[in-house]
Amino acid sequence: MANHNNPCGDCGDRTALTLYEDGHTHCHKCKETRWGAYTGPITPSAPRVSKLEMTGTVGPIKDRKISKATCEKYGVTVVPGADGHLVSHYYPYFNKDTTQITATKQRKCATKDFYWSGDRANTGLFGQQTCRGKGKYITITEGEADALAVSEMFDNKWDVVSLKDGAQTAERDISENLEFLEGYDNIVLCFDMDTEGQKAVNKVKDKFSPNKLKIVELPMKDAGAMLQKGKIRDFVKAFWDAKSYLPTGIVKVSETWNEVLLYRDTPSIPYPWEGLNDILQGQRRKEINIWAAETGIGKSQTMREIQDYLVTSTEDEVVGCLMLEESIAKTTLGWMSFKAGRPLHKELNTIPDEELRKYWEMATAGDRMVLLDHKGWGSNMETLKARIRYMKHAMGCNTIVLDHLHIALSTVQGASGDWAGIDELMTDLVHMVNELDICLHLVCHTSGDRSLRGSKGISKLADAVIFLERDKHHEDPEIANTTAVVVDKNRWAGDVGTACYLRYDVATHRMTECPAPIDDGGTDGEF
Repeated sequence: MANHNNPCGDCGDRTALTLYEDGHTHCHKCKETRWGAYTGPITPSAPRVSKLEMTGTVGPIKDRKISKATCEKYGVTVVPGADGHLVSHYYPYFNKDTTQITATKQRKCATKDFYWSGDRANTGLFGQQTCRGKGKYITITEGEADALAVSEMFDNKWDVVSLKDGAQTAERDISENLEFLEGYDNIVLCFDMDTEGQKAVNKVKDKFSPNKLKIVELPMKDAGAMLQKGKIRDFVKAFWDAKSYLPTGIVKVSETWNEVLLYRDTPSIPYPWEGLNDILQGQRRKEINIWAAETGIGKSQTMREIQDYLVTSTEDEVVGCLMLEESIAKTTLGWMSFKAGRPLHKELNTIPDEELRKYWEMATAGDRMVLLDHKGWGSNMETLKARIRYMKHAMGCNTIVLDHLHIALSTVQGASGDWAGIDELMTDLVHMVNELDICLHLVCHTSGDRSLRGSKGISKLADAVIFLERDKHHEDPEIANTTAVVVDKNRWAGDVGTACYLRYDVATHRMTECPAPIDDGGTDGEF
């Protein structure tokens, strides 16, 4: 049973050291592990130093295919048993200032346990005394035996070192010897390919200067295993194939060809209107398209047209509909009116159920529109984003319509008249469309003069901004029911301007593309 809450002689913490049954200790604050016999109690004023122990002779480690020459280079000794098999190995550690052996790490072959002896203070990495301190390459492995194996496979020509206590001390060991390691042009991490080894890689990979680090990906667990299996050629190939590490988000321009091809071949789905397609060249995933207008101009009706077109013009497109300004019944009724060719909401009290049901079945055929019920939202922005993720992953929605942004924003904690938090929300939405690979149509209110209500971050982060403009109070009903579709931002193709005009037919409840309306003076109408 482990004995906890002992004082650590290395860092001085009075309760961080744990003593284990086999005699080794581990400090949970400074991460120091000592494998020698416990001589405690340990106090910060009297750090424990056991007697230096190193016996045996320099010789090969045959079961690991490590030659005498390699052991001689590193000063490793072996102790044979009566039957000729090795009982233990001793790995020397040298003081960085005096270059003298001040500590050893003994490996018991039978149990595969390790035991430290001597004073580890100010010792370098294993094998550091064999290195020049500068040059083209230095390789770091997790353990001493792996360092010997790498050196063996390169005929002892390259500088190779190892961590002191494996993956668990990678961060500390490299930090303590970073100045030494930085003397090399290339620092090669050759850690184990297991979970702990790769966790250690992630902890230390950002410690080095740019363009120095290379990370080896092995086809087997570690370098020692590859030497034992005679996979020297495979190891050498993996070593030289190691790619230079670049922090997340940093990409060399020479590695962008596939991205260019993917961008060129980005699939797009047309809009229902030819003029809009001429400018925007369709709608694509990983894009946010802002649809902006004053209240009562017909933003929701425009969204219904796009939703219906996506379903009727494609074979498998599924659309997620977050119509926050209306009930799911009203949203569904709008699509049913499309099928009926007339506005059904005006005759709900007179139309027979069987006829209403017929249009409902037509509108819902294929079940390719997924709605968000307000009761399932809970007026919480995080829940709303979770519902979008569910629509994508569980329901297969590749297009999402959020109508509208300012209702969603009103739920953000701290939101006020100036819509605090809008930039953060827009940034979250940008990340979401890329993460989920979706196209997001986002409805937004304006404050007049083509100014989006809220923050400039709305338009800055969008891929396209489309204004819907209509003189809804004009005495001419043709002009009053005609909407100008004006593209104000077009990141994909660059073109902007009035794309088309849409006339709302009060009899059919549809918006169709039309020529620019003519006012009483015979000139283009103003919108």
